[in-house]
Amino acid sequence: MCGICGIVDFNRKKIFSYQIKKMINVIKHRGPDDEGVFIDDNVGLGHTRLSIIDLSPTGHQPMFDRSGRFCIIHNGEIYNYLELKQELSTKYMFVTRTDTEVILYAYHEWGVECLDHFNGMFAFAIYDIKTRTLFLARDRFGIKPLYYYYNKETFIFASEIKSILQIVPEEKLINDRVIFDYLVYNRTDQYPETFFKNIKRLEHGHYAIIKDNNISFHRWYNLPEYINNPFQSPEELRDILIDSIRLRLRSDVPVGVCLSGGLDSSSITSILTSVLQKNDLQTFSAVYGKGKTGDESDYIDLYQKTVLKMHKISPNAQTLYNDIPSFIECHGEPVPSTSPYAQFKVMELAKEKVRVLLDGQGADELLAGYHYFFGNYFCELLLHGHLLKLLRESYLYYQNHRSLFAFQSLIFYLLPNSIKSKAKLMGRNYLRKDFYEQKRNNTQLVNTLFDARSLRQSLLYHFEYKLEHLLKWEDRNSMWFSLESRVPFLDYRLVEKILSLPPDEIIANGLTKFILRKAMKGILPEQIRLRKEKIGFMTPESEWFRTPLFQQFILELLNSDSFRQSPYFNYKACIKLYNLHLQRKINISHDIWKWINLGLWLNSMSG
Repeated sequence: MCGICGIVDFNRKKIFSYQIKKMINVIKHRGPDDEGVFIDDNVGLGHTRLSIIDLSPTGHQPMFDRSGRFCIIHNGEIYNYLELKQELSTKYMFVTRTDTEVILYAYHEWGVECLDHFNGMFAFAIYDIKTRTLFLARDRFGIKPLYYYYNKETFIFASEIKSILQIVPEEKLINDRVIFDYLVYNRTDQYPETFFKNIKRLEHGHYAIIKDNNISFHRWYNLPEYINNPFQSPEELRDILIDSIRLRLRSDVPVGVCLSGGLDSSSITSILTSVLQKNDLQTFSAVYGKGKTGDESDYIDLYQKTVLKMHKISPNAQTLYNDIPSFIECHGEPVPSTSPYAQFKVMELAKEKVRVLLDGQGADELLAGYHYFFGNYFCELLLHGHLLKLLRESYLYYQNHRSLFAFQSLIFYLLPNSIKSKAKLMGRNYLRKDFYEQKRNNTQLVNTLFDARSLRQSLLYHFEYKLEHLLKWEDRNSMWFSLESRVPFLDYRLVEKILSLPPDEIIANGLTKFILRKAMKGILPEQIRLRKEKIGFMTPESEWFRTPLFQQFILELLNSDSFRQSPYFNYKACIKLYNLHLQRKINISHDIWKWINLGLWLNSMSG
C-alpha cells in the first residue's frame, strides 16, 4: 500500500522533481518507507512506499521493466500475483518478489486486458516512454483511490486530493451540489465529483489513457454483466471466502483483524483461527462499555480463548474533541457521521502492532446487512404478488427485530421519486433558504439510490454508488497510520456469485446474510451466527454531543462569524435544533456532526 502522484504538461513544459516531491510530502503517511521520482521532460511520476511484500530495495518505485520502456507506480496489492507470476515466468524474467513487477509484465503480455487477470485492490499508472502514453487504472470496486484534475494545459493525478492541491492551490473551489447531497442525503462519492468543483475521481472499474494531449476514459469492469453464476451451496461460498482470506494473508509483515463483534469480522476471525490455524492472531476493536450504544464487547470477548492478543480502545467525547483537527485533515473531505472515527481509533490502536489489517468492509452492501434492505425485499415480494411470503417474512422480521423500520422503508420505496425527495428534505430547515431552493429540485441522487424495487437492484445500486465512500474512509483511516487494510468480502469471485443469488438466499426467516449464516455453521460461534440485531460501527455520538465539553465547542462554532456567514446554514435554526437535542426532545447527532465537520473543513479551506 502506497501513495502515487503525477503530472503531464500538455504544453511540453518540463516537470521538475521539486513539484513531484511537494505532492509526495503531503501523502508521506501512505508510505513512510521509501519514495521515488521519475521525470521524462513534461511527464513526472512520484511514489511513496509502504513495504508489505518484498521489503528489500528491489521493490523501489517508480519501477521499470528490463527494457527500460515501461515505468510503473502502484498503490495496492494483487493477491494472486504468485499465480500470475508463474504463468508469466515462461516468457519474462522477474528480478523482484513484488506484485508490482507482476503488473508490469502482465501489461506487457495482455495490454489493458491485464486488468481482468487481477484479483486485488489497486490504483496504478504505467508510462510508456517510447510512445509517451500514460495508462491509469483502478480496481473493480474502488478499494484504492485515484483522483485527477485537468484543463487544456495539464493533467494531474494522485492518491489523495491534497496532493493535487499542492500544484493547483487555486482549485479549492467548493462543489455546492456535493455539499447539498452530503447534508440532505448523507451521501458522498456516488459520482465522480468531489467536494472540489474541478477535481474528480477516476471511477472504479475504469481506466484512462493520456496520449498526445488527449484523455480518454474507459470502463473495463461492469458488475451487472457478471451476475449470472450463483453459488450452488453455502459450502461453496464458505470455500471461496476461505480462499479469499488465505490470499489476503500474503504479506512479509504481521497481519491482524479489525474485530467489531458482528457477523462479518467475526467470520474472518473464525476462519483464521479455526480453519487456517493462525495461532498468532491479533485483533483490534472499539468498545464503549457494556450496555452502551455501539458496544459489542460480549461478542468480541467470545474470542478470548482462540486469539493470541486482543486489543481494545474506547473512543469517547474527549478523544473525539482532541482528534477532530487530525481526523478532518486525515479525510480531506467531510464525512457524514462519527462512525469512521471509531475505525480511525482502531487503526491508531493497531499501528504499533501490525502493518496489515483484514476488515469486514463491504459485507453489509453485499449481503443486505442494513434494515432498509428488508424494505427492498418486501417491495419485490409485493410487486410480484408473493403475498403469503410477504406476510411470513414481515411477521418474522417484526418478531426478530421489534421494529417498524422495514415497513416504513417499504412505503418509502413505493412512493414517486418527487415525494421521496420531499421526504428526504424534511427536517432540513437548518439549511439557508436560498441554498435549499437552488438545489431542492435536483432529484438525480434520489433516482439513483432510492428507486430500487427489488433486492438485487438495490444491492447493485449500493455497489455502484454507495460502497465507494465507505472504501474511501477505510483507505484514509488506515493509510493515515501507515497501515494496509484488506477486505476479503470484496473478492470479485464472492461478489459476483452472491449477487447472482435469488433474494431468499440473502434474506430469509426475517434475517439478513442468510447464506453466510448457513455457510459459517460449525465455524462461527452460535451466539454470533444467529444474532438478530445489527449494530455496525456505531458510536454514542448523541451522548457525546450533550457533554459540557461539546456543548461549549458546538455553541461557539454555531455562533462564530464563519458559521453565521455560511452560504449553507441558517445558524439560528441550528442553535434551536441543538438546544432541543440537549433537552433530549430530538436526536439529531448526525446533523450536528455534519455541522461540525463541514464548518471546520470550510474554515480550513479558506485558511
